[in-house]
Amino acid sequence: MGKTNAENTDGRGGKTEPAAGPATGPVARHGGKTKAAGKTAGRRGKAPIASGAELGDLLAFERSLWSQGYGAIAGVDEVGRGCLFGDVVAAAVILPPGLVLEGVDDSKKLTEKKRERCYEMIIAKAVAWSVARVDSAEIDRINIKQASRLAMRIAAAGLGLQPDYLLVDAEKIELNIPQLAVIHGDARSQSIAAASIVAKVTRDRLCAEEWDRLYPEYGIAIHKGYATKLHRDKLLAFGPSPMHRRSFLGKIAAEAEVGQQLLF
Repeated sequence: MGKTNAENTDGRGGKTEPAAGPATGPVARHGGKTKAAGKTAGRRGKAPIASGAELGDLLAFERSLWSQGYGAIAGVDEVGRGCLFGDVVAAAVILPPGLVLEGVDDSKKLTEKKRERCYEMIIAKAVAWSVARVDSAEIDRINIKQASRLAMRIAAAGLGLQPDYLLVDAEKIELNIPQLAVIHGDARSQSIAAASIVAKVTRDRLCAEEWDRLYPEYGIAIHKGYATKLHRDKLLAFGPSPMHRRSFLGKIAAEAEVGQQLLF
């Protein structure tokens, strides 16, 4: 297993600082925030959710669950699944029932400035939020799908309170909590969209403030670890760093028509 930096956020959306104590494994959970939540029905068991939500109504899934007595609904999502470099980052967010957050949408649809503004609003309004990371060595060991699910599970388990229900972007995660996998959930559920924004901003800040300083030759702050032409050219020029995902690089070598020994 590779080394991972355990980190902690202060719950106010400020700069991420290293947590006290050494890292102990390939996963890390950022501290989030938990504050007093309103009364919830605490209902358990499988919920007969409506088959889908109309596009444009980001609270349709949540309203269906509220009407069934579920109060603390956590949206869960991850970012960085397709990157060649760095951790996959997941977030879980519980918003107050009935809250409408203006401008919150799928993080991929927002500009960086809008994401940052939404991030600050989300963590200020959230009942609870949590972020988790799984590093590149573990991604190579268990594959990216399992690593993404692991990061989402750790984020949801680290909220500081037990959600009544999970809305997860396109996945089921191994927690004994009622849940629904929502295809394109970050564009169909406000809770999942909020989680996608928190995860995206967290990872982008790591790229710009930490990882780019560790490995300045790769331009991580520019491409955020994705397989852009700039990133591929830098890989061919410098070879992979310890944070590159070896399991992702074979295709890059093949496309460049170079021997894999140049990248490994």
